[in-house]
Amino acid sequence: MLASKKKGYNLDFIIGLVILPAIVSVVILLIGSNVARAFSMAGAFALVRFRSAPGSAKDIAVVFFSMASGLACGLGYITFAAIFVTAIIVVLLALSLSTFGEKKSCSKQLKITIPENLNYQSAFDDIFDSYTQKTELRNVKTTNMGTLFELTFIVGMKTNINEKAFIDEIRCRNGNLNISLGLIPDQSYSMLN
Repeated sequence: MLASKKKGYNLDFIIGLVILPAIVSVVILLIGSNVARAFSMAGAFALVRFRSAPGSAKDIAVVFFSMASGLACGLGYITFAAIFVTAIIVVLLALSLSTFGEKKSCSKQLKITIPENLNYQSAFDDIFDSYTQKTELRNVKTTNMGTLFELTFIVGMKTNINEKAFIDEIRCRNGNLNISLGLIPDQSYSMLN
């Protein structure tokens, strides 16, 4: 989480990283040095992984968890499987219900359409100073046959800010053209998902 703090990270990936070591250690413990078990487990996981729709890291960890508990039951370690399943479910529920891994800042994606004659590099600096902690211009794109620019910012909003007032001030500056303020799409800000 610290390594990805600046660019952002996916919460499901962090939860997957927390529960995966326990699951892998149980699988290794159950397989031991039995080559047949190892190949059957690898084949079963490959079949499940490549025959299903790709999910998040948490989804894949839960699939692997299900397979590990099935392996324990199949080998006759029913009590061990029950303890293992109970422990992992408690950890998974605790992580999902707690604030573990949640981002502290309120970063959002802001898209502003401006006319071509407005200097976008400093046009909104005073508004951003009033309403945001940080602002990063991510993309500039021309639209409408080059007569408009679409600016994409990642903004870290200050706490207790009136978003409507923020948008209204930008609207007055950009000539009442399109403005979009929303959540950041996962794929655009994290390399760890």
